[in-house]
Amino acid sequence: MKHTPETVLSDRTLGDWLEYWAQQTPDKEYIVYSDRDLRFSWSKFNERVDHMAKGLIDIGVTRGTHVGIWAQNVPDWLTFLYATAKIGAVAVTVNTSYRTEELSYLLLNSDMHTLCMTDGVPGSNYTDIIYELVPELKTTQRGKLKSESFPELKNVVYIGQEKYRGMYNTAEILLLGKNVPDSEFNRLRALSTCHDVVNMQYTSGTTGFPKGVMLTHYNIVNNGYLTGVHMQFTANDKCCVCVPLFHCFGVVLATMCCLTHGSTQVMVERFDPLVTLASVHRERCTVLHGVPTMFIAQLHHPMFDLFDMRSLRTGIMAGALCPEELMRQVNEKMFMDLTSVYGMTETSPGMTQTRVGDPFDVRCTTVGREYEFTEVKVLDPETGRECPTGVAGEICCRGYNVMKGYYQNPEATAQVIDANGFMHSGDLGVKDANGNYRITGRIKDIIIRGGENISPKEVEDYLYRMPGVKDVQVIAVASRRYGEDVGAFIIQKEGYNLSTEDVRDYCREHIAKYKIPRYVFFVDEYPMTGSGKIQKFRLREMALELCRKNGIEII
Repeated sequence: MKHTPETVLSDRTLGDWLEYWAQQTPDKEYIVYSDRDLRFSWSKFNERVDHMAKGLIDIGVTRGTHVGIWAQNVPDWLTFLYATAKIGAVAVTVNTSYRTEELSYLLLNSDMHTLCMTDGVPGSNYTDIIYELVPELKTTQRGKLKSESFPELKNVVYIGQEKYRGMYNTAEILLLGKNVPDSEFNRLRALSTCHDVVNMQYTSGTTGFPKGVMLTHYNIVNNGYLTGVHMQFTANDKCCVCVPLFHCFGVVLATMCCLTHGSTQVMVERFDPLVTLASVHRERCTVLHGVPTMFIAQLHHPMFDLFDMRSLRTGIMAGALCPEELMRQVNEKMFMDLTSVYGMTETSPGMTQTRVGDPFDVRCTTVGREYEFTEVKVLDPETGRECPTGVAGEICCRGYNVMKGYYQNPEATAQVIDANGFMHSGDLGVKDANGNYRITGRIKDIIIRGGENISPKEVEDYLYRMPGVKDVQVIAVASRRYGEDVGAFIIQKEGYNLSTEDVRDYCREHIAKYKIPRYVFFVDEYPMTGSGKIQKFRLREMALELCRKNGIEII
């Protein structure tokens, strides 16, 4: 494969890149919140990061320490990311939709030492959740936490100025940093290498609860850089980031892309079509990322025509299947030469991407060509042999972008990374004569709802605990809005008469909203194969039939 002189892999860490731009373009804007006119230059942001890193050192964070970030795209989200990166700690990104059950699992599974969090999102109060899980916070002096349920957890940091019992806040962390000598910060800073794990993201699989994907500086820095190359990024670009930072989409395809090209990030704290449109208009953004539902919400907003989108030139639509007509409308009405990225958290995430300048039919019917310095192959799931052009098989990838592994789970790692180093995606696809890939289906049992991966088994395991549920099968139901949504087929125990709302209410306080079944069907039996296996494909067909029969609108 031929590479241009610019497309080389970098050994720089996140801290190296941040300091590089702080020296090269100190006064240039790096992070902008247009809705509140909050702006950080590269040098001012780098200075805040160093102060935050020292404060974390003071409360016991060091090399290899796991630090959770549980927040929407608030101004200090990125401060904590870079602060942990500079001292060799690992930022564990926490899904903002998580509720009690999921946070409890993650705190334990990740061996989290420090959790940095806000007070929550609409419908979910994070402080109530953390006090429920860690009641010792209310009676323990900060820095002295000893949790019976989570023995590794030593600190909770509130991201903001408010004060909560047992928690530090960001102002106090910055103040504590003054106690730490530069020599200790510099010592830890010097130990960081590009092959250190810098970010751990939890992703759902077929085996139930999420697994911690260990990603290195080398993984995400280079994936972000090459993503930008494919979009012809320069330091003059301004990328509007309305996708969540806890996803690879936000933290890599947006943040790492901007970091490695010296570009400006225009942040939207929580996706809102009006705030996003206004931010693009006011800041003259050149790049906009989003999942299909985000672009639909903007295009159909009643005030869309009041905003000037002509500054936009490109962006990424990803996270779910991208309808051709939607891409056409975005190109025409938002003036964007859109690209799409295909991949998974385990590949940092990009495996393939369409490029700026590709013909429109390539950009809306394929997921593009493989990234430089990677090998993407279509392998026969039965034989492991490479499939000929045009023949469907499993999409697999090998290269710099493949994760270091699942945290403390070598068995699960070995199940997805084969002896030749290829990461198996579980997705079916074909490669055409021009080297572009098209996704055609899925091997693994995963629901992808608007960019969120949902394990049917995880939802099933939770619903099995509901009184009155004898058996449950969770499947994907086709959705116009989200691509797929969650459906549950339930066999009740004798003597119970559950309703759809009973099931949804049982889920509401304990699992993320996006995992709650939108469609609930009560049945007496499941369609089975001759060997006694449940036919989930038939359940998917039944879901559509039952919705039509009962007048249930599929959205």
